Amino acid sequence: MPTLRSALDSLASSFAASVLAAIRGASLEELLADPGGTPRRGPGRPPSRSTPKAARVRKPGRLPRRSPEDITKALDQVVALVKTKKTGLRAEQIRTALKMQSKEMPRVLKEGLAKKKLKAKGQKRATVYSGA
Repeated sequence: MPTLRSALDSLASSFAASVLAAIRGASLEELLADPGGTPRRGPGRPPSRSTPKAARVRKPGRLPRRSPEDITKALDQVVALVKTKKTGLRAEQIRTALKMQSKEMPRVLKEGLAKKKLKAKGQKRATVYSGA
């Protein structure tokens, strides 16, 4: 009685032999022909871009250094906005409403929580901020 390992080895070797026989029997044109499915990138093809460069909003790199006054000013805007909503807002909603970059938000929210001007409830993207 063959063991499981020997049975799997024989199946794998027969499969590999069948694949090699099929490849050897195929013509070069068949092997190189594009099946017409998803486009494949090869050498010399430029990477595809989903959005043109002009449509992108993000700026690469770090933000310029902000003074404590700038952070306090942004925090005051966030607190004023959050107090208008009874259920609170997520960071993404705050950022959209105040037209801030996503890189600006963590520092402002951290300051608000540290100074007890904001309360947080939830985890990660589901965190909802409300006025303290």
